[in-house]
Amino acid sequence: MPQILYLLNISNPDKLASDSGWIFADLLAPAMIDQGAEFVMAAPARVSDGRAHFERTAVPANKYRARFDPGMDELVALIKRTTPDIVIANQVEAAPAVRAALLEAKSDARLAGYCHYLPFSTEHGGLVRDPALNDRQLGWPVWLSFAAGLAACDRILVHSTTAATWVDDAASHAGADITDRIRVVPPPRDERLVRHPDDLTAPAPDTTVTGIYNHRLYQHYGTPRFVTLAEQLTTQTRAQLRVMDLFGTRSAERVALDDSPERMRTNLAALPGVEIRTDRGDREAYRRMLEECQFGIAPFRPGCPWAMSVIDCQSMGLPVIAPRLDWFTEHIAEDLLFTTDAEAIALVERLTYDEAFYLEHAKRAMTSTAALHPAMVAARYLEAVA
Repeated sequence: MPQILYLLNISNPDKLASDSGWIFADLLAPAMIDQGAEFVMAAPARVSDGRAHFERTAVPANKYRARFDPGMDELVALIKRTTPDIVIANQVEAAPAVRAALLEAKSDARLAGYCHYLPFSTEHGGLVRDPALNDRQLGWPVWLSFAAGLAACDRILVHSTTAATWVDDAASHAGADITDRIRVVPPPRDERLVRHPDDLTAPAPDTTVTGIYNHRLYQHYGTPRFVTLAEQLTTQTRAQLRVMDLFGTRSAERVALDDSPERMRTNLAALPGVEIRTDRGDREAYRRMLEECQFGIAPFRPGCPWAMSVIDCQSMGLPVIAPRLDWFTEHIAEDLLFTTDAEAIALVERLTYDEAFYLEHAKRAMTSTAALHPAMVAARYLEAVA
């Protein structure tokens, strides 16, 4: 089996529970090692499995440094030290530098890029630049850098069929043909967040139900839309809402780039029937918080290719209602999709009062994550990068 060098940028090494990239690596590493791979983690923080080798890398000062300053000298030295068979670049924009470093290090390792974050979203059926990566008009250079990274990779891994379509389209816009290199490999679920099917119960009659919103509170995640919906749900239904504070106190540098999480958190905390909670990075505490809820709400994020928090809810048997867009239309049951706030309110009402409907979708939610067991995803991953 191969030796894998897994390159991962971590923006908040002191808040690993809020970094989905690290969580995926932490779940995949032991599963890959169990299947015979040698796993070298090159990142600002190590994974939990002590069998994985670790190469510490610097934390980039900001999201643009992560994309435009991969550190060629360090990459060459890293490749020479670890002599990988496969290099996985989780920051696709860095892939051309990785390819050049492989050349300089005289390595013939295969280069795979995992499209963990897409620097574009959809609007009216077309691709648009991600506003979160468009400070001082950097959106187009980021897009071109992403396309260059795609062109540099031997294999390109994406979360979903929806993401595959967008990535192929984005590459075509830049003149790159990558169709034969794309592989769909969804991230794994966290087995610590899997409820036993026998424990699924519908909400009791005439009781308050709790919905959870466990997504990042950035404005570009559609949080203002959620704030509007939250106010209506808590005043027009029997639902109260639990909003997870994933970031806590962020650095002044990150707030200066985008203060929307702080503003959205303040707006939500002011609403009656909405509570702000944090698990402080404790997965057992997070599980207990999910167990106390009856349904989940997906984000209104344009261009969403995957949502780990949605999978967390579903693996715990929580039906998730979602806006009718992007990956949600691929993954969420049609009966739980909505277009207007009125439709969302009606769905919550039905989940509250219709026991058969609730249990049907609680079971379907769990079933939809069954193929995401880390061992199964690791096997797909290793096959995709081979």
